[in-house]
Amino acid sequence: MKSIQFILGGCRSGKSKYALDYANQNWHSKKFFIATCEALDNEMKSRITNHQKERGPNWKTVECPIDIASVIEELAIQKGGILLDCVTLWINNLMCNSMDDNQIKEKVETFVNTLQKISCPITVVSNEVGMGIVPENAMARQYRDLVGYTNQKIAAISNNVILMVAGIPFQIKSE
Repeated sequence: MKSIQFILGGCRSGKSKYALDYANQNWHSKKFFIATCEALDNEMKSRITNHQKERGPNWKTVECPIDIASVIEELAIQKGGILLDCVTLWINNLMCNSMDDNQIKEKVETFVNTLQKISCPITVVSNEVGMGIVPENAMARQYRDLVGYTNQKIAAISNNVILMVAGIPFQIKSE
């Protein structure tokens, strides 16, 4: 059954744990985890290792920092559930690859179109970055704006949108 679930919240709000618990309770076929994070230092390598242990052996992890739409299309053919964690790191990766706003928005449109085409369940995780103060520098404002734009696009096509606050899920959209 096709289902797009979007889970967002602040840092350490419980988004990833909620998404993982949901998938483990509801998906009984193959489970795919798309990781957008890159292990650029020892601390991040340690985090990635810990997250892989939390998921356990029933998950196939695919590391994909840039071209997530293509990976989603490939995995959807295998008829399993897909968990993408996370959109905010993906936007960061696109910016760090010297893409301008228009190029990033094209990638977002391709991603959103892919989500609408596939027939398997997918859960997408992202940070809500628009609830804080306005950042002091142009790059941070650009990042906040691009993540906000992307979150709006994903939420618009999602069946369910969950906002995590202090480990508590609040359903803000349900179809």
